[in-house]
Amino acid sequence: PHRTELYEDPPSGCWPIVYSPDYNITFMGLEKLHPFDAGKWGKVINFLKEEKLIADDLIVQAREATDEDLLVVHTRRYLNKLKWSFVVATITEIPPVAFLPNFVVQRKVLRPLRTQTGGTIMAGKLAVERGWAINVGGGFHHCSSDKGGGFCAYADITLAIKFLFERVPGVSKATIIDLDAHQGNGHERDFLDDPRVYIMDAYNRYIYPGDGFAKRAIKRKVELEWGTEDTEYLQKVHTHVEGALNEFKPDILVYNAGTDVLDGDPLGGLAISPQGIVKRDEVVFKAARRRRIPVLMVTSGGYQKRTARIIADSILNLHSLGLIHSQLAARGAAHPSLEQMVRDSAKDLGNLS
Repeated sequence: PHRTELYEDPPSGCWPIVYSPDYNITFMGLEKLHPFDAGKWGKVINFLKEEKLIADDLIVQAREATDEDLLVVHTRRYLNKLKWSFVVATITEIPPVAFLPNFVVQRKVLRPLRTQTGGTIMAGKLAVERGWAINVGGGFHHCSSDKGGGFCAYADITLAIKFLFERVPGVSKATIIDLDAHQGNGHERDFLDDPRVYIMDAYNRYIYPGDGFAKRAIKRKVELEWGTEDTEYLQKVHTHVEGALNEFKPDILVYNAGTDVLDGDPLGGLAISPQGIVKRDEVVFKAARRRRIPVLMVTSGGYQKRTARIIADSILNLHSLGLIHSQLAARGAAHPSLEQMVRDSAKDLGNLS
């Protein structure tokens, strides 16, 4: 495989939390034209610092994915298309971007997205080494090898998985659990006929992208109605996450943890409470940790000012429950006892009912 800086080892004392200040898209107020809070990634980190969970020198600094990295999945033709500002304007859904010179678009819009993509690829390797990793950005699940859309210009989920398959011995099967409010048609198109990848996707069936072709790749399809609330949602997530992980035992779980399921989200159309989102993430991490499957979490969609706080609260909750820990890989060597596993699943069901 090609040489990449993305797979160089970070300092050993770091938490496997990946971020760079370059994630945030800010210039001339243009970012305000999309409902996306284009600074949410930095806000998540600030909340975690305020709560003394992390400090700047304890997080892994994301690096930008190079063209060579991106070509592991993307076609040269697609990357060339991004040299046209109007194409990027269409993908990011920010029309005025069409009128900017492309060097500005590359620096102010695409570089942040390439850095988040590099972050997801780095987090994939970290997850396998440490048992878990969180990229505070990424989750561009509408982008496939040759087509972007829905604010997604690079296929970071596909890239992270392909990098692991090609470079990390012992990783040959992956599961994607996509709980963003939208169908993850990008990774679905990329892995359509790939038996190594199992996809579970829970989404509002009536909203973008409604990609019937891509749906054929979903092994567990959870189509939700408008305004679905916590009780039904958590019960479905719990049942299907357990089912998915019982059906197929992956070497890595990629968890697309979109917060656009939040009640009041202008694009998601679901009605999950902040507490419901925190509980949902806990359900996924518990299911994976109990089976000793490494988890890579990306944050994906979420279009309200309060989503940054919820993502931070979720990470704090995972930490307080001992599901993530800076030294987890070292500790994770001992297998949990059978009684403990039975107690855990009884407790989970109790919490849901």
